[in-house]
Amino acid sequence: MQNKKSYIHRILFSLLIFNFSFLITTAQWYDPGKVNQKAGELYGQAVEEATDGKYTEAIKHINEALLIEPKLVDAFLTRSNIYAALKDYQASVSDFKTAWQMDSVYSKIYLLPYSISLAGVGKFQEALDAVNEFLSNPKLNPQSIKAANYRRSTYEFAVAYEKKHPSKDYVFAPQNLGDSINSSALEYFPSLTIDGSKMIFTRRVNNDEDFYESNFINGKWSAAKSLGGKVNTTMNEGAQNISQDGQLLVFTGCNYPEGQGSCDLYFSVRTNNGWSEPQNLGPMVNTDFWESSPSLSPDKRDLYFASSMAGGFGGRDIWVTHRLQNGKWSRPENLGEAVNTSGDESCPFMHADNETLYFNSNGHMGYGMTDLFFSKKVNDSSWVMAENLGYPINTIDDQGSLIVAADGRTAYYASDGGDTRGGLDIYTFQLREDVRPLKTLWVKGKVFDKKTKAGLPSAVELTDVKTKNLISKVQTDEDGNYLVTLPVGKDYAFNVNRKGYLFYSDNFSMLGNNSDSVFIVDIPLQPIEAGATIVLKNIFFDTKKFDLKPESTGELDKLVMLLNDNPKLKIQIDGHTDNVGQDKDNLLLSNNRAKAVVGYLLNKGINIQRLSYKGFGAGKPVADNATEKGKSLNRRTELSVISN
Repeated sequence: MQNKKSYIHRILFSLLIFNFSFLITTAQWYDPGKVNQKAGELYGQAVEEATDGKYTEAIKHINEALLIEPKLVDAFLTRSNIYAALKDYQASVSDFKTAWQMDSVYSKIYLLPYSISLAGVGKFQEALDAVNEFLSNPKLNPQSIKAANYRRSTYEFAVAYEKKHPSKDYVFAPQNLGDSINSSALEYFPSLTIDGSKMIFTRRVNNDEDFYESNFINGKWSAAKSLGGKVNTTMNEGAQNISQDGQLLVFTGCNYPEGQGSCDLYFSVRTNNGWSEPQNLGPMVNTDFWESSPSLSPDKRDLYFASSMAGGFGGRDIWVTHRLQNGKWSRPENLGEAVNTSGDESCPFMHADNETLYFNSNGHMGYGMTDLFFSKKVNDSSWVMAENLGYPINTIDDQGSLIVAADGRTAYYASDGGDTRGGLDIYTFQLREDVRPLKTLWVKGKVFDKKTKAGLPSAVELTDVKTKNLISKVQTDEDGNYLVTLPVGKDYAFNVNRKGYLFYSDNFSMLGNNSDSVFIVDIPLQPIEAGATIVLKNIFFDTKKFDLKPESTGELDKLVMLLNDNPKLKIQIDGHTDNVGQDKDNLLLSNNRAKAVVGYLLNKGINIQRLSYKGFGAGKPVADNATEKGKSLNRRTELSVISN
């Protein structure tokens, strides 16, 4: 009798440890007090082991108990919970169904954990039905009701999301990146250069976090090695982000002697001798609170990060700081309620399109814990309401960080999947189409003096031709090297500026561009001197017309700025056409187009004495008019320096 009482006590205790302390409904047939004594003892031992987190041993003893007592309902129910704790939700569902088939009345008390396991395998409608049946029990205590109502809200969200985002053709198949990157230690926080040729990630060995790098060569990742230089220390470095051009690394350093708080943001620069010694971003960004998970915009002008600093919406929010003209960082700005909540937001990642921000949150509605979300930037102070990435990317368990390659499809994240080399490994998968950022290409090259060929540090700007919004502004390195991202789907004006030189003008049409090509453009800047000429490539006219199109104003305003910055500069605007049509018509058209440009400058306050214009028709071609490309090059507006 004592053994039976002890066994029943263990049954009730097993229910308590899984947070279900309410009255057990009278069973149809199953009587725990009539279980075989040996089976009961084995089961009781399994309960104690499960309570201590010894799940493998617990399963072993439950299996032994079931060999003796095949209809031990409690064994199936408890093993179901153990499998759920191990995140083997399919096995958990299977065990519950077995118990339910044996005695549905007795097993009904497990409907809430059963519903969680159903949700774990993506069966959200079944999970909703199960939790609703659970809530129909009039004997539930307040704690159980609260827990069930919370789960019901997540299932309702999941069911609604599936209806709104049908994805029958989407296959979620994460692939482990293999032994070159993953090891028996923990790997997480992957970060990529824009060309996907280099990955930097965090590896934790014996509680020491350091950075490792791997190169993508001939379709394979090279064996990861510790990051060279001085960035890795005896302290913990983690949650890093490498700039798109691979020249700057921002990361989280915790408990550094010079730190402002527990965890601060630091940066390191790539040099010929490896990565430089870390530098703290300073008290404008770092506070007495927690700062972590930095992510640079592709032009390195904005830095997104998570912080628990005062003034936010909840525990941890996502903030942005802007790089100032003097190279320092501005006071951080909160991204607002479209992104942040009263809960915790963290792990921001700004895609190469400089528009799409991915992050995790437990405050926005989701699947039960911390989910992954994305938001689109409207402008520097406005964001589209965050959207859940959906199942199966998000699950009922915690999700960490996620990054997306420049192609807009390929995502990387850390997971403890079934084929892990040890704990967290880095995996890759293809994003569902409706949660992708813009595919992003890029242009890179070198800015140099046209006469001396010496590299020139310069400002490189990319502007949306249609909206005139500045997309990115990049400062070249000291040798004039630059990289600018080109998100597809828009047309861009491209300008390079340096004091004492004529600006460089170009454009890239990425509207409907499905190419994978990248652009290499070396840029010779011309010193401002008599005889220097440039083509103004972002001044636009309709065919056979001379009215300036609205898309031209960005370039024209740069011309106004050039003249204002050089008050002695005198210029001539030259108009040119292709050879289509009559010579006299082309001469008149080119003259009127040049005149229109001068008229704009006059309206902006430029003295007429500094301006002249002339049309040359088709008389000075720079390319063969036999091709459409040649004709396009011949239709141009030029600036010639008269004197300075």
